[in-house]
Amino acid sequence: MTELHLWLRHEVRTTERRTPIVPSDARRLVEAGVTLTVERSPQRIFPVEEYEAAGCRTAQAGAWVSAPPDAVVVGLKELPDEPAELHHRHIYFGHAYKRQPGAAELLRRFVAGGGALLDLEYLVDDSGRRLVAFGFWAGYLGAALAVLQQRGRLVAPLTPTSKEELDETLRPAAGDEDFTALVIGALGRSGRGARVGFAAAGIDPTCWDLAETRDLDRRALKDHDVMVNAVLATSPVPPFVREEDLDDPARRLRTLCDVTCDVGSPLNVLPVYDRTTDWAEPVRRLREEPPLDLIAIDNLPSLLPRESSTDFSAALLPLLLDYGVSGAWGRCLDTFHRACRELSP
Repeated sequence: MTELHLWLRHEVRTTERRTPIVPSDARRLVEAGVTLTVERSPQRIFPVEEYEAAGCRTAQAGAWVSAPPDAVVVGLKELPDEPAELHHRHIYFGHAYKRQPGAAELLRRFVAGGGALLDLEYLVDDSGRRLVAFGFWAGYLGAALAVLQQRGRLVAPLTPTSKEELDETLRPAAGDEDFTALVIGALGRSGRGARVGFAAAGIDPTCWDLAETRDLDRRALKDHDVMVNAVLATSPVPPFVREEDLDDPARRLRTLCDVTCDVGSPLNVLPVYDRTTDWAEPVRRLREEPPLDLIAIDNLPSLLPRESSTDFSAALLPLLLDYGVSGAWGRCLDTFHRACRELSP
């Protein structure tokens, strides 16, 4: 462990408040002999002084490009467009293995620089189960925002908050009309979070999972007022909602929240929109009559940055302590190499 150097980078996305390593877990890494360099970041929920107190080194934002060659760069969301060649090993959510827009270009940057992507989405055990995820909080927030939109109380731009404060806004108020809700993928991490979010709002949603989606009842789906999609497809499946479903004049569905946000991928189960929404404009109107609103924010857990970061870091910590030893990292690297071999010339 004494040779491991982790480099916690600043996130270039301005609405990213989370971190994959919180200060308390940074202290445990340092105590285990890991060198941990933390870039300064004005938006990270935990100030850099807490990392310094934990024994971490500090660096300026973006300094990872000139980090020692053996440093492993750790982050969450997308890298900046430069440099063109990526020399380090990077741990983050790369979104590069499902033919998403820009995926091939990203992989070619790693190939050109001799680096590697250790994608957190593909950090799995020997049965293929993901070991670290923000899914619960993504589902919880997806349901919460859908409820607020349906009740006419969603205010833009969105700002980070705490679970206690958000739960308070979700409690039913006088004059709130009843509505029906559907969670698809209800038994997974995100689906469980969505169910908790709806429960906080006093809503008992219909819950569908594999059995219901194998033989999808589209009429029943469209007869709900609100739908939250929490399914992350790993192989092609028929879409849950199609353009013709949006055009159905009998459609009751009014608010559609896509927690998964697989837009642009051929595995997308909701191919009815071409770009995500964001904190500044969290809702997009897909149809005027009957009205249908879309929420598709791809970093939902950053709206609860302290809670989601703490949970994620706790799951990631033992894997970082076993970096280079745990078979999960080897599987992660194999997935990267396989994706690079499949790149078209």
